[in-house]
Amino acid sequence: MQGVSRESLAALRERLAARELGHAGADQVEQESRELLAVATLLGREVPLRASLTDPSTPEDVRGQLARAILAGRVSSRTVEIVAEAARGRWSRPADLPDVLEHLGAEAAFTRAEAEGRLLRIEDELFRVARLVDAQPDLRRSLSGTTLPLNARRELLRTLLGGRVDSTTLALLEHVVGSLRGRRLETALEDLLELASVRRSETVAEATVAVDLTPEQEARLADVLSRVYGTQVHLQVRVDPDVIGGVVIRVGDEVIDGSVLNRIEQARRSAAG
Repeated sequence: MQGVSRESLAALRERLAARELGHAGADQVEQESRELLAVATLLGREVPLRASLTDPSTPEDVRGQLARAILAGRVSSRTVEIVAEAARGRWSRPADLPDVLEHLGAEAAFTRAEAEGRLLRIEDELFRVARLVDAQPDLRRSLSGTTLPLNARRELLRTLLGGRVDSTTLALLEHVVGSLRGRRLETALEDLLELASVRRSETVAEATVAVDLTPEQEARLADVLSRVYGTQVHLQVRVDPDVIGGVVIRVGDEVIDGSVLNRIEQARRSAAG
């Protein structure tokens, strides 16, 4: 997002903080998550509506009232107010509005999952699906809508994952395949993973290794990375026999050759005095 949109998102989060989704009952949180994701899909599809709700020449109160008029009776009153607050903001581009609502909907789902001790499982499942999609071009094309209609894509997901993943994982995946809004599927999945990581207040490190790590090796690597980055690191591991040097680690935009990890840690310790 551009600067104006980032500022609007920060202001929106601040206004919503007093009635954070996590303070509602579990059923309310689930409903709001589902509704916010549905509104994001609607605005991603309906370009004129999205343009009307983000038109900077229209007073913010008018945009808020328009959102209320459109959604009243279709979603819960709490969801109506969240969308109205978002419509009152200033966005660098109209497409940022559905992006923000999708983020809020996913965060609501992660809030409930965290309260119920399911967030780590969901994050790991999303990671595995992202790697599967990355490794199988035919599956990626099918789920991206280039060969199958939406109902068939969702049925494919249920066939592949139904009963094998958390219900929240499946719901988020079904939303993504139906609301890519011009994004690559891999990008949309990475967005979800980043939101889950932020919710858990941990740094996520993706380790690509030539051979499977033992549990002890995984724990030792996560511990070293946590000391390097000064925060708790959640390690996600995938195997690629073509990896040179045994392991490559990605933390955000930073890529680390595992063979020099200890030297990085030592250098950072020296710099810290």
